[in-house]
Amino acid sequence: MNRILAASLLGLSLATSSLAHAEPVKIGVITTLSGGGAGLGIDMRDAFTLAIKQSGNKDVELVIEDDAQKPELAVQIAEKMIQGDKVDLMTGIIWSNLAMAVVPNAVAQDVIYLSPNAGPSALAGANCNPNYFNVAYQNDNFHEAMGQYANKDYKNAFILAPNYPAGKDALTGFKRYYKGALAGEIYTQVGQTDYAAEIAQIRASGADTVYFFLPGGMGIAFMKQYAQSGVNIPVMGPGFSFSQDVLPAIGDAALGVKNSATWSKDLDNEANKKFVEAFKAEYKRLPSIYAAQSWDTANLILAALSKADVKDKDAFRVALKAADFKSVRGKFTFNNNNHPIQNIYVREVVKEDDGVLTNKIIATAFEDHKDAYADKCGM
Repeated sequence: MNRILAASLLGLSLATSSLAHAEPVKIGVITTLSGGGAGLGIDMRDAFTLAIKQSGNKDVELVIEDDAQKPELAVQIAEKMIQGDKVDLMTGIIWSNLAMAVVPNAVAQDVIYLSPNAGPSALAGANCNPNYFNVAYQNDNFHEAMGQYANKDYKNAFILAPNYPAGKDALTGFKRYYKGALAGEIYTQVGQTDYAAEIAQIRASGADTVYFFLPGGMGIAFMKQYAQSGVNIPVMGPGFSFSQDVLPAIGDAALGVKNSATWSKDLDNEANKKFVEAFKAEYKRLPSIYAAQSWDTANLILAALSKADVKDKDAFRVALKAADFKSVRGKFTFNNNNHPIQNIYVREVVKEDDGVLTNKIIATAFEDHKDAYADKCGM
């Protein structure tokens, strides 16, 4: 396992605060840094550590561990962080099956967990928790937006996603707003790399569009094989399937594809411009959705730390809920279930003058969108 303290990673001093005279705030970051999903976790880690570095806050200590996309390993790491490292806060998990393995037990031990990505429905409704804040979205949201957008042009969609909590939430979200027929619905294996059988079913289905949620390496494999198959049914997806971290590997097959996201590098606000510039300068690449969400998560924590002592859980939760930070997404507030109320956009994959594939916003699918589970949350 890869254990990195911010003292070594960022050269941050572990001196006590001159204002609060408190011990450093320990943040446990569990994310995917190896295997097929590593690109997502690396973007999460890089944006988070850069935000802490740029803040100049010398009282934050990061404990970063690689979950290797394995739920059982994530559980072990979480327990070590809570019981051994005595972390004050936790964050970092990308995958919903790992979040479901870790988050309920962590928040039950009165550790505040802030999600920079995974937003399973099981944590948004009746099982919401005051110690759980999702700074990204609820899993259904991006897919709801594309279901709504698909109604403009399509009447017979073929839909597919991996068979894990986020995959099930994805297709549930799409169907919640899509009014047309379904030519097919498939749940694939998590980590699958061969989609010949699924593409054959799509070819024979009579579909007029394909909607897929296959994050990371799964989406790269699917799109490459789909392009090679000669099937010309147009595809759509959530922003995860066409995020900046996978576009270079997909290549020109992604050009023109519509996808949904709460963020894009061309969002016109000062916080976003500064974020994109800082990330490019530090890492010599464009940021992804995962990086943007992680940047916001770090800045939310920093804003809350400026207002409350993390050891005073009640006060710190109030400070987090206020969401008094400048989000790269612009307007951002928390709903009663500690999930975002935010705009969701439709983007199109384009090629810039320098040949780099990226996304640009072409429409707003929802304004101030709330998730479908908040009314079941008793907070």
